[in-house]
Amino acid sequence: MPDDSQDLISGGHLVAKALKAEGVEVIYTLCGGHIIDIYDGCVDEGIEVIDVRHEQVAAHAADGYARITGKPGCAVVTAGPGTTDAVTGVANAFRAESPMLLIGGQGAHTQHKMGSLQDLPHVDMMTPITKFAATVPDTARAADMVSMAFRECFHGAPGPSFLEIPRDVLDAKVPVDNARVPQAGHYRASTRAAGDPESVQKLADLLAQAEKPAILLGSQVWTTRATGAAVELVRTLNVPAYMNGAGRGTLPPGDPHHFQLSRRYAFSHADLIIIVGTPFDFRMGYGKRLSPDATVVQIDLDYRTVGKNRDIDLGIVGDAGQILSAVTQAASGQGGVGGIPSIRHSNGGAGKRKEWLDELRAAEQKAIEKRLPSLRSDASPIHPYRLVSEINDFLTEDSIYIGDGGDIVTFSGQVVQPKSPGHWMDPGPLGTLGVGVPFVMAAKQARPDKEVVALFGDGAFSLTGWDFETLVRFDLPFVGIVGNNSSMNQIRYGQKAKYGEERERVGNTLGNVPYDQFARMLGGHGEEVRDPADIGPALRRARESGKPSLINVWVDPDAYAPGTMNQTMYK
Repeated sequence: MPDDSQDLISGGHLVAKALKAEGVEVIYTLCGGHIIDIYDGCVDEGIEVIDVRHEQVAAHAADGYARITGKPGCAVVTAGPGTTDAVTGVANAFRAESPMLLIGGQGAHTQHKMGSLQDLPHVDMMTPITKFAATVPDTARAADMVSMAFRECFHGAPGPSFLEIPRDVLDAKVPVDNARVPQAGHYRASTRAAGDPESVQKLADLLAQAEKPAILLGSQVWTTRATGAAVELVRTLNVPAYMNGAGRGTLPPGDPHHFQLSRRYAFSHADLIIIVGTPFDFRMGYGKRLSPDATVVQIDLDYRTVGKNRDIDLGIVGDAGQILSAVTQAASGQGGVGGIPSIRHSNGGAGKRKEWLDELRAAEQKAIEKRLPSLRSDASPIHPYRLVSEINDFLTEDSIYIGDGGDIVTFSGQVVQPKSPGHWMDPGPLGTLGVGVPFVMAAKQARPDKEVVALFGDGAFSLTGWDFETLVRFDLPFVGIVGNNSSMNQIRYGQKAKYGEERERVGNTLGNVPYDQFARMLGGHGEEVRDPADIGPALRRARESGKPSLINVWVDPDAYAPGTMNQTMYK
């Protein structure tokens, strides 16, 4: 029995103290009897509690919060269906390398294997889709295990962790002196690995000698906050840059080294291709879209990603910012790396690449001119290219753009250009629909000074759209657009291609839902648009409303994005 004279603390309050030490400012949750002591601790620690209508939203919001802030997100859900509802959000964070902690409830230890309410083997279920999954065995260990989970979130490439806490462990009180409460800044090492110096120097030499280099700046450029280092490299060494995932916005639109539509041409003709923080997955054709004659270099936080699916000439494991900065210094003759003398280069070979950049700019312009009629189309129903072109024109340097959908977001990926780093959010390689509303929630809560603009497919919005009410309840205004074709059009295209027109509508056709009315019903701003000339004014009115908004734009259901038509699963 504890000494009554000692100060006592509950498991929930220990969890809250550990969250506070990590810098967590908000938890996303759907309430349940197993977890309420965490809420009580969060109130004492000044951590905001945002309650949502579905646990998938809580998990996606924690993922989104991590992407925006660079700090880990946290979702807290109850046992059983509360935890299983959150599985999709955790899986999405796992594939997207997003550091978040999901805390799930569990039945009391004293009822273990007795069939307690909502009892499931959560840890077994979460282990394959997390970097760390465990049960908190004792109240005194609660804070310690939260800090352990956060350490794992940031080891190598970031990712999610999971902790389940039995109800009796969470509610029990122990003497404060018996519990380890990690202190902020004192329980995690730096994860900014600089990469092998010899390999860094080798890449510098390859760059200096290359006549037609190209670099792809992937999500890890933003994850590691390497924007400055990436910009310095491409400008100093005169290297054309392509961006994907969260790496979009590293260079602003109009920058002479910013390229978007000529990537396939570049990767077919380059003599040196540098892939930063992007795996050779389906988005890269598993590496087969790179010229077999090019020298290929891969930089990644995770050694398991380097050289996976495709042989490479050089692989470097480490922090993108540290590595790119060192490469720039070495290639431009500013000194060697790690004691390795630098080969003196003439400005890193930058001067000999003008013709190469002009060649790529011509390919870029050709692609733009090919789709220009669609971008300016006055047709009704509205062509998706016209819609995403209007959205691109609407964005400011302070607009965070979120894409949630299939075909409509594929259109936007070719046109929408975020104007600042960290201002693009999409699901990532798991391709999860339904991230839009929770990402809006996280982005606007974490960065209230920013405008948030979200494009939804009508199918994607339907998955988590009820939490539009949560955005209203917490006064989180944003500009939302639903590209409404009453279909799951990306799937419809594949069915049409595979089975013919008579079977193209099986299982993929949605009702003609007036999402603008839905928004107004829940206390937000809503408008319907059928004429392309009305898109811009409607966007501006949504911005000026100061409310969560949905502009329901009726788009042509028979227009498909090139990326949809080129998907390998339909070939």
